[in-house]
Amino acid sequence: MLPTDSPGERLLDRLEKAWRELGDSYVGLSETELTRPGAAGNWSVKDVIAHVTTWEEEALKHLPTVISGRRPPRYASEGGIDAFNARTAERKAGLSLDAVLEQRDDTHRRLVEFVRSLPSAGVASPRVVRRLRLDTFGHYTLHAEAIRAWRAHNL
Repeated sequence: MLPTDSPGERLLDRLEKAWRELGDSYVGLSETELTRPGAAGNWSVKDVIAHVTTWEEEALKHLPTVISGRRPPRYASEGGIDAFNARTAERKAGLSLDAVLEQRDDTHRRLVEFVRSLPSAGVASPRVVRRLRLDTFGHYTLHAEAIRAWRAHNL
């Protein structure tokens, strides 16, 4: 358990604030609006949610490696990040909105529990903070901004 006002709690606060902003960016949209392509390129909001969940899954998968001081595999070995994103988007495209939202909630809960379980030194590591920023709170912010812009111009 992280002490109050520790680097870990501050990191979790940052993560949760960006998570709420992402959720607020699509709150109130109907199922039709959530599944309409165009919120981010050809992706719908549902696709964006599935994409963000994929990156939280990647954080959970690779943070133990980062914490141990090793380097996780590079996405170049998989054709690059764009190819990885395209494959995972294609794999998740057939999921129902309910399944995407269930995965979102489960994965985010597991991520928060994982970060909360880390010793203070682990969450203070610049490499851990960088990985979390790239896979989570920095990523949420980019997609929240895109969804808000899409809503402003299309709904």
